[in-house]
Amino acid sequence: MTDKTNLLELDPEGLTTFFSELGEKPYRATQVIKWIYQQGVTDFSRMTNLSKVLREKLTNTARISLPKIVTEQVSEDGTRKWLIRVDRQNCIETVFIPENDRGTLCISSQVGCPLDCDFCATAKQGFSRNLGLHEIIGQVWLANEALGHFRTGERLISNIVLMGMGEPLLNYDNVLSAIRLMLSDHAFGLSRKRVTLSTAGVVPGLKKLARDSDVSLAISLHAAHDELRDKLVPINRSYPIVTLMDAIRIFAEHHEGDTITFEYVMLEDVNDSIEDARKLAKLLQDLPAKVNLIPFNPFPGAEYKRSTLESINRFREILMNAGIITITRKTRGGDIDAACGQLAGQVVTRAHKFQGNQVGNAV
Repeated sequence: MTDKTNLLELDPEGLTTFFSELGEKPYRATQVIKWIYQQGVTDFSRMTNLSKVLREKLTNTARISLPKIVTEQVSEDGTRKWLIRVDRQNCIETVFIPENDRGTLCISSQVGCPLDCDFCATAKQGFSRNLGLHEIIGQVWLANEALGHFRTGERLISNIVLMGMGEPLLNYDNVLSAIRLMLSDHAFGLSRKRVTLSTAGVVPGLKKLARDSDVSLAISLHAAHDELRDKLVPINRSYPIVTLMDAIRIFAEHHEGDTITFEYVMLEDVNDSIEDARKLAKLLQDLPAKVNLIPFNPFPGAEYKRSTLESINRFREILMNAGIITITRKTRGGDIDAACGQLAGQVVTRAHKFQGNQVGNAV
């Protein structure tokens, strides 16, 4: 069993190579991709447009193995959170947020997170490992199955955001392969503008992403000057704001006309002053920027409090008056700890804090 190739570990190019090595034509890869990702079929015997000989060959050499959903929680607002087991010791969390005009799936890229951001429950869990391609794209498959897509054909997931557990650019190769399947017309067929990668600012990976992919970009900023961001987002000590902004401008040049989202968690008496808003407006003034103000979502042991509604509205008004599109994100799934910054999963820690020279396979 274990020596069989898990086809979920292969992107479209890898599947083409796999079938070539079996002596099969490249179009067989496309057929199998459609069965897995459009029809939800994981049993080779049900792939009826493959020859009987090929189906037997696949049964002997390949497998389609997915992570397992352990529990599902449904919020009073309709948000769903799945605890997904990826190995004997570790679980991750994946969240689906239904809205009137879209359905957004928030997926994880790592088991835990090494970035140690001060206001995030995921970071407090520590870090175990990167997720494999099958574990990243498997979240999308499992969510579609749980929501009935493969049974009814109704597409409830219209948007995917890599904003769950982990820093996507520290698992670059697997994340990029998963994105290719999300965008492939033969797999999930999403528009590039409906797939968003969120990063805290891994500059080498961000520069590489500018060349390799045209998905939407979100930056977890949370402060407009280094002294505060060093505390809130410690990766800033390795890639300070001026370095990060240079990399963002490179991305913007490669994606002319696209808006870059800046995420800013609102922490009472920490980063929500009039002066903080003015510094942020100045920082973003020459970029195609949109700001998401995120009311802080508490978790056990957190040292911060959510900014008052008055402070958030005042902050937004300053940015809007500076010509920057700004919205306040509506908190969803807070009653099941599914809101931004609350995902925790079950993580057996192997390492904790990010080191500046540890950029995974980002470079």
